[in-house]
Amino acid sequence: MKDTITAVRAMEILDSRGNPTVRVFVELQDGTKASASVPSGASTGENEAIELRDGDKNRYLGKGVLKAVTNVNTIISPAVLGMSAAGQVAVDQRMVELDGTDNKSKLGANAILGVSMAVARAAAQSFGLPLYRYLGGTGARRIPVPAMNIINGGAHADNSVDIQEFMAVPVGAPSFGEGLRYIAETFHILKGLLKARGLATSVGDEGGFAPNLESNEAVMDIIMQAIEKAGYVPGQDIAISLDSAASSFATETGEYDLKWSGGGKMKSADLIEMGAKWVEKYPIVSWEDPFAENDWDGFKQFTQRVGDKIDIVGDDIFVTNTQYIARGIEEKAANSVLIKLNQIGTVSESIDAVRMCRDAGWRYFISHRSGETEDTFLADFAVAMDGGQLKTGSASRSERIAKYNRLLEIEMELEGSALYYW
Repeated sequence: MKDTITAVRAMEILDSRGNPTVRVFVELQDGTKASASVPSGASTGENEAIELRDGDKNRYLGKGVLKAVTNVNTIISPAVLGMSAAGQVAVDQRMVELDGTDNKSKLGANAILGVSMAVARAAAQSFGLPLYRYLGGTGARRIPVPAMNIINGGAHADNSVDIQEFMAVPVGAPSFGEGLRYIAETFHILKGLLKARGLATSVGDEGGFAPNLESNEAVMDIIMQAIEKAGYVPGQDIAISLDSAASSFATETGEYDLKWSGGGKMKSADLIEMGAKWVEKYPIVSWEDPFAENDWDGFKQFTQRVGDKIDIVGDDIFVTNTQYIARGIEEKAANSVLIKLNQIGTVSESIDAVRMCRDAGWRYFISHRSGETEDTFLADFAVAMDGGQLKTGSASRSERIAKYNRLLEIEMELEGSALYYW
């Protein structure tokens, strides 16, 4: 068969933070060659699939991935040679069985995902299809609305802001290309406003600015100014999306320490009240991880309070794992899920998570990681999954821009048949 896997090999490369990650190459019987590179997260959920690191302090401060590379070359490769690249589920299941752990800690999710992504890309190329159409079928034509990270805080920046991501979302744009223009213009206007106030315009891991503003609320105020100065109407043209990554400022006693901003300690009930006030005051359309990953009650209460107004998105609490998503659906702990390929470790398991969300009537947001590569797999995957939302960073840093540019290409390929709506 032309799509038979004939070669699999891996190597160590660097991600956008200058840390090692895995790149995998796959070859097929018909001569098709494809590769894929694996991203890496900074704020990670405790139940995520394990990213295998070497731990050798003499190489890359212990962050090398030669063990994962070796696992691809000596364990995974012999096991998948001769399999059909079109059998994505079978290939992924073979690797999961080889690993034999609940969190892919034996072979490493970075090793397994690299092969999974490269196999999908190779199959698409072998069949002469763009990746989004191969994974999503002939009806795949919805371009996601981008949630562009324009101000970084928390674990993604060295500043006085607790909320990890403040994002601009072009909900009122007529197309992806126009939406991208809306928020790129707002990003550049924001830079000017920050500069005029003598604030830093350096960027964090995902390309957003990382200024030392006096409070978390002050960040949203200046974003509102930027939207208006760029000529757009807040809430109508451009809305705001937040990612608290609240596990990063949760304490062992179950409180939340707004340590970066100096806001002091708060209980879940306090955060709920604060969040409800923000939802009333600002044009917020989605809020990711407003509570820590183990604070299921906080999630449930916040969803009961404002879930009819905005998307409450679970990231660390669900980690793209159907086991936790199923619990969330049953307990009504949120109404949306963040989908990250490397949280679960295979393409087919990520698709399973998306399917569970669809069946429950939940929304799902496809997302990058803070440690990214120039690989554009995520852009095609977002279109294939038909969810309509994507997080992939700011209007700076080429590893983020690569995904936006790929979506512009897809929109051009689809011509007038492309769909775009929040």
